[in-house]
Amino acid sequence: MPDIRTETMTVNMGPQHPSTHGVLRLVLELDGETVRSVAPTIGYLHTGIEKTAEQKKWQQVIPLVERMDYLSAQSNSMAFCLSVEKLLGLEVPERVRWIRILLAELQRINSHLVWLGTHGMELGAVSVMLYCFRERELLLNINELIAGFRMFPSFMRVGGLREDLPRGFHDAVRAFLDRFPQKLDEYEDLLTRNRIYIDRTRGVGRISKEDAIAFSLVGPIARAAGVDYDVRKVFPYLGYDAIDFAVPTRTEGDVYARYLVRVAEMRESLKICRQVLERITPMGAWAVADPRITPPPKDRVYTEMEALIQHFLIYSQGFTVPAGEAYVPVEGPRGEHGFSITSDGTNRPWRVKSRAPSLLACQALAKMTVGGLIADLIAVIGSVDVVMGDVDR
Repeated sequence: MPDIRTETMTVNMGPQHPSTHGVLRLVLELDGETVRSVAPTIGYLHTGIEKTAEQKKWQQVIPLVERMDYLSAQSNSMAFCLSVEKLLGLEVPERVRWIRILLAELQRINSHLVWLGTHGMELGAVSVMLYCFRERELLLNINELIAGFRMFPSFMRVGGLREDLPRGFHDAVRAFLDRFPQKLDEYEDLLTRNRIYIDRTRGVGRISKEDAIAFSLVGPIARAAGVDYDVRKVFPYLGYDAIDFAVPTRTEGDVYARYLVRVAEMRESLKICRQVLERITPMGAWAVADPRITPPPKDRVYTEMEALIQHFLIYSQGFTVPAGEAYVPVEGPRGEHGFSITSDGTNRPWRVKSRAPSLLACQALAKMTVGGLIADLIAVIGSVDVVMGDVDR
């Protein structure tokens, strides 16, 4: 028989590709439909947010960090606030802690809904996308209720919250919590036992527990491979140690396992939200009673000269933070993330450095995809749930 010689083909997937979840470029070496190598190229969405933060006063950094992982705005601002509050030595009121937990868990559900809808659509399940975005609208309505903004509410502040919860907040959240379990069942009816979805995901994009640890993977990707690590359990913050919830894990480490873990996480977030909502009183403290950090009430600003001066100084000069470094990790929708804050004692940060779980997920793409088919690459990218704003920043 004559020798059959083949040669590989190098193609670009992205950065303008609907299935790369943003401007991610993958340089693929293909042998027919089989992927021989994957080289991720990042930087197309670089915003310079970390450097820009050095020119802003402490409170002004919050709208910036919310736009890094733009599907995890509340978790981002919470992580930043916790690190700054650690340097300041502040202890926020208990009511503020419960509100922050509630908003972060609603944000986790919000992020997972975007992931599930887009991931399902890329594998042919268009109905799942329509269903997920239907419930996501209710969560965006809650953001709009508390802050007037749907994607980036900027509701958390160093020392507490921007203002108190509006009227109707408890009812809106309770209505969502009552509605959502049935809708989660609908998503699972569409996918969990769907033969086409199982064939596209089971055994695809597998990564072992050892490799997940070696690549520093966190969040649902690591937990789907058997790594039982969740910041809310290992390093409890705000009050998670007083809440009853489980950390879903699997051992298969494939696309299907990551799907099951995220669906289970949404159910656990519902449990957390129900417990926390009952602990939030309709009225109470929404910020620390520290005149260096928190502006005085508007009625005092209008009637007292001292309050007017204090108001003017906080909004024009900001506040100073003692020199030092701090890092408080939180469990975001994509796993552990946080901000390493360095202060030189002025009213602006000297350095703000983000720990980005999406960046770590990008470096493991080759491990999950080499040897598989190019069609499987779509399923794997969707399952790792990267946000390019978190990668490039």
